Amino acid sequence: MSSQEKIRIAVVGVGAFGRNHARVLAELQKQGGPVELAGVCDADPERAAELAMEFKTQAFTALPQLIQKGKIHAACVAVPTVHHLEVAKTLMEAGVDVLIEKPLATALAEADDLIRVAHSKQRVAMVGHLERFNPAVRATAGLITQPMFFEVHRLSLFSPRALDVDVVLDLMIHDIDIVLSLVKSPVKEVRAVGLPILSPRVDIGNVRLEFDSGCVANLTASRVSTERVRKLRFFQPRQYVSVDYAKQDVFAITVAPAILAGGASPEQLAAAASLPGALPIPGVRLERLEVVKEEPLRAELRAFLEAVHTRKTPEISLEDGRRALAVALDITRAMAEHHRRADLDHITQIRT
Repeated sequence: MSSQEKIRIAVVGVGAFGRNHARVLAELQKQGGPVELAGVCDADPERAAELAMEFKTQAFTALPQLIQKGKIHAACVAVPTVHHLEVAKTLMEAGVDVLIEKPLATALAEADDLIRVAHSKQRVAMVGHLERFNPAVRATAGLITQPMFFEVHRLSLFSPRALDVDVVLDLMIHDIDIVLSLVKSPVKEVRAVGLPILSPRVDIGNVRLEFDSGCVANLTASRVSTERVRKLRFFQPRQYVSVDYAKQDVFAITVAPAILAGGASPEQLAAAASLPGALPIPGVRLERLEVVKEEPLRAELRAFLEAVHTRKTPEISLEDGRRALAVALDITRAMAEHHRRADLDHITQIRT
C-alpha cells in the first residue's frame, strides 16, 4: 500500500464503543486523513443502517458481505469479547488487518490462535488498550525509573454494557496493561477479592500484584460506584507521581538526592526552596507535567492506521494483549479461590 493510498476501514460491531470508532474514523476522513470509513457491520440491521446514515457509509449485517463488497483493508473489531476470535480470525484470513478491542479474548488458547493467524497471514493486528494512548500516560513514560508501588482506582457507574465479562476484563484490564508496560517485570504473586453486586459476574474487585522486581501494585475496579474515578499513583526512589486519566493530568513530587542523603548545605536548601514548584519542605519540588491533550481513541486509531501503512508491528501487539489477559485470568481465578475460602457460595456464585 502506497503512503498516498487511503485505507478502507470498517467497524464490526457498532454498539456503544463501536459507534465511537466509527465517529472518530469519519472525523479523520473528513479532515483529510489517509482513511476512508468503508462500512459498518452489525448483526442488528437497524443499528447498522442508522450508523451508516449518520456517518455516510455503507451498512452490512454479515462479515462475508462486508469482506466481499466492502473491499476493506482494515477493520476495528468491537463485537462482544466472546466473538473476538471468530470475527478477527475470519477478517485476517481474508487479508484484512485488525484492531481488536480489549480484552483480546476470553481465554489464552483463543489469544494464541489469533497470534498464530496474524503471523501466518502477515496481518497487522493491534489490541485496543485505550489508556496506553492517554496523553497523561504518554507523558508519564519519561519519568519511569524504578517504580516500586502502585495504587490504582478505576470506578464507574453501573451500565448494562459489557456484562458478558466481569469487572476485571471490562475495566481493570486497562490498568493491568498500563502497570505491566511500566514495571516490565513478571508477576510473582496474585492476591484478589471480588464480588458480584448487580450482575452475575464480579462487579467490584481489589487486587494485589507482586512482581519479581519487588514492585507491588494495588488495583481497585468497580462498576457499581456512585462516582467516576480513573487514577493511577506510583512511588519510586525520591519521587511520587499521580496520573488522572480522565483529566489527562500528571504531577510529580520529587526529592533532591542531596536532601534524601542528609548532606545538603544551607545554601543548597535555600536554592532548592527557590526553584519553580518548590514546596515549603526544603528540597522537595512539585512539577505538573506538560500534557498535550487529545482523545485517546483518536490517538489509538491514528497509530493503527500508521501501522497498516508502514506494515510495522503496532504499538500494542497481540502478545501485549495476551500478557494482560493472562494476568487478568489469574486475578479472576484468585477471586474465585478467595470466594471459596470465605465460604460465600451460599450467598452468591462467581461466574468465571
